[in-house]
Amino acid sequence: MFDIFKKKKDNDLYAPVTGEIIALENVPDKMFADKLMGEGIGFRFDGNTVCAPCDGEISMIASTLHAFGITTTNGAEILVHIGLDTVELNGKGFKVISEAGKKVKKGTPVIEIDRGFMEQNNINLITPMIITNSDNFNFDIEEGDKQVIAGESKVIHFK
Repeated sequence: MFDIFKKKKDNDLYAPVTGEIIALENVPDKMFADKLMGEGIGFRFDGNTVCAPCDGEISMIASTLHAFGITTTNGAEILVHIGLDTVELNGKGFKVISEAGKKVKKGTPVIEIDRGFMEQNNINLITPMIITNSDNFNFDIEEGDKQVIAGESKVIHFK
């Protein structure tokens, strides 16, 4: 009866970076474009900070610091992969702000990049965000070349 007064959990995903949305199939990396790791969305991003796209727990930070996983409150497993072929940097140009096992809120900074270093090394900073267990969920993905703000712009809505 009083469920109307309970705050509904926000299980949606928000942009992990400030920049522009690009469709996953337009990401110039076959692994992501062919959705071999799951459904998701890509971003061309400005700035230096990559944030948590939702409330949840940081499930992993890659040893090479180029990617992190977060498990949402609804059980979705999200991978944020910073740039393309960035695993080859072996952690150079990345600084971890939030560690694995930490509970975070959407918009919490997780990893910071050294944009100057990335540009000097011609790194493509297109950043895919993948729901690695996407077969378990129904959702809508934002489309179009829209500008987004980290932690504020909803990009994936779980039904």
